[in-house]
Amino acid sequence: MNRLLLLLIFLVIFIEINSQDISQWRGPNRNGIYTESGLLRKWPETGPKLLWHFNELGDGHSSAAITNAGIFTTGMLNGTGYVFAFNNEGKLLWKKEYGKEWGTNWDGTRSTPLIIKDKLFVMSSFGKLVCMNLTNGAVIWSTELQKQYDGRNIEWGVTENLLFDGNTLYCCPGGIEANVIALDLNTGKLLWKSKGNGEKSAYGSPLLISLSKRKIIVAMMENSIQGIDAATGKFLWKHPQPNQYSVHPNVPVFINGNLYCTSGYGQGGVMLKLSADGSSVTELWRNKSLDPRMGGVVAFDSKIFGAGDNTRKLLCIDWNSGKELYSIKQLAPSNIIANDGLLYLYSEGGIIALVEPKADSFNIISSFKVPFGTAQHWAHLVIKNKRLYVRHGNSLMVYDLTGN
Repeated sequence: MNRLLLLLIFLVIFIEINSQDISQWRGPNRNGIYTESGLLRKWPETGPKLLWHFNELGDGHSSAAITNAGIFTTGMLNGTGYVFAFNNEGKLLWKKEYGKEWGTNWDGTRSTPLIIKDKLFVMSSFGKLVCMNLTNGAVIWSTELQKQYDGRNIEWGVTENLLFDGNTLYCCPGGIEANVIALDLNTGKLLWKSKGNGEKSAYGSPLLISLSKRKIIVAMMENSIQGIDAATGKFLWKHPQPNQYSVHPNVPVFINGNLYCTSGYGQGGVMLKLSADGSSVTELWRNKSLDPRMGGVVAFDSKIFGAGDNTRKLLCIDWNSGKELYSIKQLAPSNIIANDGLLYLYSEGGIIALVEPKADSFNIISSFKVPFGTAQHWAHLVIKNKRLYVRHGNSLMVYDLTGN
């Protein structure tokens, strides 16, 4: 009986853990790789079937966050930021304001909502962090990072996509005393603050790395990459990564002890070897050709794929050596995600493409032009429940990837 009871308790805990409804920027593991099955491996000439679209989001280039509760994104109307909530059929469930948004240059919302079960978290371009009830948008708590944690804004506004682990929320105000902070995600209470390296934030979104002896936060700041102990805020190391405008929006990639960080404007990427305890790094190689400004990269099969900013090329480079394996002068700049070995690219020219990375070349299988929306094509693509979510300015478009 005791063994049966223990088994039942284990099953309840297992179901609870695996039923948590979470959505974060760049997919389940924050690396741009999605894990859907049964998707089309070739699209009709005009693209996948458009299921619905909504054209009243206002200004912005935040992506969609999708859970069982609905579809959520942000937009700016008359200078105010709003969270929009939809059901799967595109019906607007609710719309709630959360504060002032960016209207100085490249107008609109930047950051994608983070959803953790019944809570939604959003960061404004002015560093206001808001926790909302997912059901109705009611504010649970909020904090002004620039007022409460000496955060310093940057030329084009905060674009950070929030990071969490358990009941802890991490973000990078870029202050002198509070360079990186950890908050209780249920209350907003400060758990720790770190002086870090004292640099301003740099439009980036940090990464959590779990090692055998500790967890560390990796953040790309104004002129360097820095590592911080996730439990205590202790500053561990820094490594130089400057570029012309101190712009580093791409999430680092960590695989088997190696950490890849890349930046635009010709800076390119660096591969670092992380020590076993996370207390130091060693540079392995650099490659300047893969320099996405904000489109990110994906890495699998010992290769890194991305679209260059200065180079204006779609590139494949070797994970172990940094050598450029092949490239094409198409679909760049763009943001990039992957699913089941295929690349999904959304170019700044408004083209969405399905691309097969072969042994020595790219095969552009299908492509189509985004039909709705305004301004920049900067929002990252999202795949969820066999659907492709595309944001273009004031429009959110949802496509069926099954062919049904």
